[in-house]
Amino acid sequence: MPYVENRTILGIDPGLANTGWGVIRQRGPRLSCVAYGCISTSADMDLPSRLLKLHDQMELVVKRFEPTCLGIETIWFGANVTAGILTSQARGAVLVACASQGLSIGEFTPKQIKLAVVGEGNSDKMQVQYMVKQLLSLDDPPHPDHAADALAAAICYVTHGPRTA
Repeated sequence: MPYVENRTILGIDPGLANTGWGVIRQRGPRLSCVAYGCISTSADMDLPSRLLKLHDQMELVVKRFEPTCLGIETIWFGANVTAGILTSQARGAVLVACASQGLSIGEFTPKQIKLAVVGEGNSDKMQVQYMVKQLLSLDDPPHPDHAADALAAAICYVTHGPRTA
C-alpha cells in the first residue's frame, strides 16, 4: 500500500519588515492553497514591539488554520550581516509562536526551496511565483512575493520534510 499524507502545512518566509506566510493542504499527492498573506511591521516601531507583533500575528494564523507542520526558510546573511541578524530575530519570534502550538518544523535553505519548487536552485522570484501558481492551481501568482516564498517553503516541506504516520 503506498504511503499517503493528509495534512495542513504552514510555510514562512521570515523578515522583520515583512514575514510572508502561506497555508497549503496536502491530500495524498494533491496540493491546494488554503490561504496566504504577509505580516508587516513598521520601521518606526521599536524592535521588541515589532517582534511581539510578528509572534502574536503568527500565533493567530496557526490557531486559525491549524497546520500540523511548518516549512521555514533559513537565514542567508550575504553581505549585510545587520539585516541578517534582524531577520534572524524575526525568524525566532515566529518559530516560538509555531513551536508553542506543537508544529513539526522543517528548515530549508533558499536554494532547497527553489530547487523543490522550480527545479533550479538559482531561480528568481518571478519563476518561484509562477511555479507556486502552477503547483497550487491558482488563478494568479501569489502576491506579495513574501507570501509566494512562504507557499514555496510549505511545498518544500512536502518534498523534503519529515514523513509522519
